[in-house]
Amino acid sequence: MANVRSHKGTTPQFGARTWVDPSAVVIGDVVLGDDCSVWPMTVIRGDMHQIRVGNRCSLQDGSVLHITHASDYNPGGWPLILGDDVTVGHKALLHGCTIGSRVLVGMAATIMDGAVVEDEVIVAAGCLVPPGKRLASGYLYVGSPCKQARALTEKERSFFKYTAANYVKLKDEYLADGETPSFG
Repeated sequence: MANVRSHKGTTPQFGARTWVDPSAVVIGDVVLGDDCSVWPMTVIRGDMHQIRVGNRCSLQDGSVLHITHASDYNPGGWPLILGDDVTVGHKALLHGCTIGSRVLVGMAATIMDGAVVEDEVIVAAGCLVPPGKRLASGYLYVGSPCKQARALTEKERSFFKYTAANYVKLKDEYLADGETPSFG
């Protein structure tokens, strides 16, 4: 498929039941886990470092996932790593960062090079997480640059698995329609 492309001999790999919309683009050293969904106009570009995405992750419309290449300024570069049950909202930008499991990245949020988002965090819509910033588990972060707003409620903590499962269900509806191919 034209929207899934190799780069320098490395081809993206997909877990079982993973679905990629035909308008999305996945390039290079990218591994997506089981039951992931890549929605329209999303770009996942593993051309100068690796991208690893866990299971049941939803990468929503217009998101951009990229890495930080190795250079004299950053000898090791930064891969992009996402844990399990991560929901990435529409038009989010993830660049060379590490995101734990059970995380919600709000619409149009930006998470920069070397930032670490621990498990069970909500990054609010429009939030800017600066390079190298660490977001502690169990909190809502807001603003540009981001700041810790408050501890998550139990209801919010239960939402992580709910929203991940909801997008698995929606992705399965697209697969059942047979309009677009799945991978894995």
